[in-house]
Amino acid sequence: MNLPPDPTALHLAGQAGVQRAPFPALDLFTLRGFLDGPLCAALIELIERDHRPSTLADANGDAAFRTSSTCELAPAEAAVRTLVERLGAVSGIDPRHAEPLQGQRYEEGQEFKAHTDYFEPQGADYERFCGRSGQRTWTFMIYLNTVPAGGATRFKAIGKTVQPEVGKLLAWNNRLPGGGCNEATMHHALKVRKGRKYVITQWYRERPWAG
Repeated sequence: MNLPPDPTALHLAGQAGVQRAPFPALDLFTLRGFLDGPLCAALIELIERDHRPSTLADANGDAAFRTSSTCELAPAEAAVRTLVERLGAVSGIDPRHAEPLQGQRYEEGQEFKAHTDYFEPQGADYERFCGRSGQRTWTFMIYLNTVPAGGATRFKAIGKTVQPEVGKLLAWNNRLPGGGCNEATMHHALKVRKGRKYVITQWYRERPWAG
């Protein structure tokens, strides 16, 4: 049975400058220059001000699995308002389905080992994380700086590595065409070898965000 294309994938494909990766196993898109330098710098300042050690939804006993820092970005900040507007336009997704925007900061040697963004349906805390707003659907990630060495995002299943670059958008669909979670979305935030890495992550849900 031929299934209809994902509406977000169709919307993205129609945006100027957006490139679709040629992998049938995964809807994956990039857009260079999505944010300009000054806006990226303003967002980095917010991350620097509020970051704290990152956590895991389902701890796996590996203390070195995720070693970055994280913060939620205050919606009242002018830079955040601008980013929310641009994400809404490029994604075509109802902003009510968006989780609170997060910023991440990686020092030299820090990484986030291979993981998926969706919540495991058989996981012990699935109902706690997904009972109200549903599963994560799309991930939109923006690199805020060009990292001198390391820090790329590696999708092992499809052999794709995306390098950090000021203002570059990376977006992917966490679902399979017929529903369910797409294991090909497993990705590794590789270790930063030199400098720091700053990113913004916007996750969307099946239903409007209810916390």
